[in-house]
Amino acid sequence: MNSRNRLINALNHKEDKVPVDFSGTSVTGIHVSCVEQLREYYGLEKKPIKVWEPYQLLGYVDSDLMDAMGIDVIGISGKNNMFGIPNDNWKEWRLESGQTVLIAGGFNTTVDQDGNTYVYPEGDTSVAPSGKLPKGGYYFDSIIRQPDIDEDALDPEDNLEEFKLLSESNIKYFQGEAIKAHQTGKGVIANFGGTGIGDIALVPGPFLKNPKGIRDITEWYISTVTRQDYLHKIFERQTDIALENLKSLNKVLGEYIDVVFLCGTDFGTQQSTFCSADAFKELYMPYYKKMNNWIKQNTKWKTFKHSCGAIEPFISLFVESGFDILNPVQCSASGMDPQELKDKYGEQIIFWGGGIDTQQVLPFGSKEDVRRQVLGRLEIFAKNGGYVFNTIHNIQAKTPVENIVAMIDAVHKFNK
Repeated sequence: MNSRNRLINALNHKEDKVPVDFSGTSVTGIHVSCVEQLREYYGLEKKPIKVWEPYQLLGYVDSDLMDAMGIDVIGISGKNNMFGIPNDNWKEWRLESGQTVLIAGGFNTTVDQDGNTYVYPEGDTSVAPSGKLPKGGYYFDSIIRQPDIDEDALDPEDNLEEFKLLSESNIKYFQGEAIKAHQTGKGVIANFGGTGIGDIALVPGPFLKNPKGIRDITEWYISTVTRQDYLHKIFERQTDIALENLKSLNKVLGEYIDVVFLCGTDFGTQQSTFCSADAFKELYMPYYKKMNNWIKQNTKWKTFKHSCGAIEPFISLFVESGFDILNPVQCSASGMDPQELKDKYGEQIIFWGGGIDTQQVLPFGSKEDVRRQVLGRLEIFAKNGGYVFNTIHNIQAKTPVENIVAMIDAVHKFNK
């Protein structure tokens, strides 16, 4: 039984050892500082860690650390990171903490008099920066570069600049990455991009030099009420482009992929959903359905939906939209009791995450607190399959390595 088979069993709701994902996606990863500490804990080669996702400063988990942690899932992504810079020609970069990491060669920064660090789209310092790492911070924030809005001149094409048909070289790149990932024997999750409808992490366009259209997050949320016709035009065209890309990708790597990260749009706060169920069904569901239906009719891929927050009222709508997987399963949010979620939706959707709270228990609890919560969540979620272990979103900076190891050990104890 290899890792891929274990994942496939979970995806088909067959009870087996619980598969583990860490770093398969940008929402199931590990902060670069914690990756370094884990390598040291397990006695692995000491070396600078690659920051594959600089927006959240997520560290690359090499195969030796994957083996030490017992990771069953590997992810593939496009050539460029969140700032539109190719992840190649790695160079050393020193964090404020003193840690030396490897960053993409085109990653160019400046530091202001207050010690804040700025990064530039495509590494082009001749344009305005698109990300800010505050002094003392651990992650970049998007810088809003919203042009003045002229209601009479708003053009949906301005918000479609980032959605393009994949070039032949990009398709070949994904094919090569997928084949390599498949050969590891692990389950493969693909992050193709371009399929997230209204994802506010992407709305500001941190990868665009001069983003046009509606790019302010507040203005975007206002638009979901006041400019629905405008958003429909964006979503419709985006979906058409996404389907063409999915068709091209499926032709060359269909058999190498198990899961597709389809959408990272958040719909919940700690206490409630961002919008009503009717608004979801009107504005988002038609496009989710269209992509999910095509994938189900033409591939064996399962589709991954990420949404933080108190989204229990939307889970049945996600199922109706065709999603197979829900992440991160934020059990600390209102109405997200793990037992109730498993009882109500366990046969309809795969839970990917929810294994431990990353806001309180993992970073601030004792090792025994960690073990207790992990084993309790596994007892609930693993029953009858349909579960992949991960934390509730990424492992955050400053999380004690002893707690991370206690979490991993608890999963392996359960699996034994």
